[in-house]
Amino acid sequence: MIFFRIIYIIFIVLKFRLDEFLILRKKFLILLIFVPLNLFKSKKNNRAIRLRLALESLGPIFIKFGQMLSTRKDLLPTDIANELAKLQDKVPPFKFKQVKQTIEDSYSKKITSIFKKFDEQPIASASVAQVHFATLKNGKKVAVKILRPNIAHEVKKDIKLLHLIAKILHRIWADGKRLKPDEVVSEFEKHTQTELNLLLEAGHCSHLGENFKDKKLLVVPAVFWDYCHEKVMVMERMDGIPISNITEIKKNKINLSELAKNGVEIFFTQVFRDGFFHADMHPGNIQVAKDGRYIAMDFGIMGTLNEQDKLYLAKNFAAFFKRDYREVARVHIESGWVPKQTSIDEFENAIRSVCEPIFNKPLKDISFGKLLIRLFQTSKKFNMEVQPQLTMLQKTLLNVEGLGRELDPNLDLWVTARPFLEKWLKEQIGPKNFLNAIKKEFPNWLDVAPQLPMLLNSYLKNHNENLYTIDKKNINKSIHELKIKQNRILILLITLILSLIAIVILFI
Repeated sequence: MIFFRIIYIIFIVLKFRLDEFLILRKKFLILLIFVPLNLFKSKKNNRAIRLRLALESLGPIFIKFGQMLSTRKDLLPTDIANELAKLQDKVPPFKFKQVKQTIEDSYSKKITSIFKKFDEQPIASASVAQVHFATLKNGKKVAVKILRPNIAHEVKKDIKLLHLIAKILHRIWADGKRLKPDEVVSEFEKHTQTELNLLLEAGHCSHLGENFKDKKLLVVPAVFWDYCHEKVMVMERMDGIPISNITEIKKNKINLSELAKNGVEIFFTQVFRDGFFHADMHPGNIQVAKDGRYIAMDFGIMGTLNEQDKLYLAKNFAAFFKRDYREVARVHIESGWVPKQTSIDEFENAIRSVCEPIFNKPLKDISFGKLLIRLFQTSKKFNMEVQPQLTMLQKTLLNVEGLGRELDPNLDLWVTARPFLEKWLKEQIGPKNFLNAIKKEFPNWLDVAPQLPMLLNSYLKNHNENLYTIDKKNINKSIHELKIKQNRILILLITLILSLIAIVILFI
């Protein structure tokens, strides 16, 4: 029951003294509850260890929250960030007996009839699933991911509880109104659900692998589809170094500066070339091959962008690089992210007030992620609509920036990303892309073209009838004018189709 779960959370909060992390509004009854507890502070563990232990005690959803926090070493105190990093792949595992039961229930076969060898100890254990190494009957070495028992039920229950906690925090937390915790939970709920079906994750893995099939910068494990199930995913075993293990990476003589730049290029390639990006890039999900290439792991949360979003984002980034705040404002209004009636002058000045103090620093000291956060906060004052795809992108960019600067403190994200974005924009806006779009759509136009005269005639006939109903006195004049318009439109359409056919023939 949810009542007992609430009691348990309160118990954990009190047990691990988490109240010291929460700045409350001045409410007498709340302070009355917490102040006496200061007399009984536990001295057994420091605050970072207590926070990690509390999140582990509260279960998978709270563990994932800790994982997200651990990537922001630029915002968190070092001791807390380092301790929460242990949540990334060191969550207490569930027993092999349960692993075996899940696999045999999924396949309706004995585990020994599927795998030649299966390691009972997991290689990694996370909040939603854990991974074991195994060998198939044909000798292929694989990694097997298994969902935690009853995880779907636990997640559903805790999401409901998080909504309740968010509503309470909105009232008692000093930053509750500004940070809108209930909206955060809703977005978190949406993306968490995709992690509970490993067939979806296998699809994500396969999609990303196809996008990077050249494997020059990024290696994605192959999926063994014959062995995949909603609760079990089998993929190629990877032999890499965790990206957080800087010492081991250096031992393999991998250039850290080059590795950081490649990470930025991979991210922008996923976003702008493919519109499909890994949206959970904490260190536990990334490894480095001994030849210096990245290895992607865990594909439960992926982000997508349509062509229009990609174009507007690229224009925004390019305008930022040039410090052209009017263009940033114009693109926001043109995209519909802020209302059309927004004063471009007022919006430009608001953006300038956010960006100029930041740009006075050396570029390598500027956090692009922080800049976007402040820009989104400013845009909210102009009734900017929440864009879920941009929220995921912002989170991922923060992760990429944090990881990049962990590898190379002097990483200049701006210098690294600018040539890529400018080249991409030139390709998108130039004549080459226009011709490619025509080639792509030409077969569809050929299908529709024979129907155009009939569709146009039907539309104009209906329009003619409407005119007859509205104005009987001028019916003859209206019909004559309509016929002229009809002929002009028909000629225009025929000319356009013939022109497009000519262009395609010339360039195919």
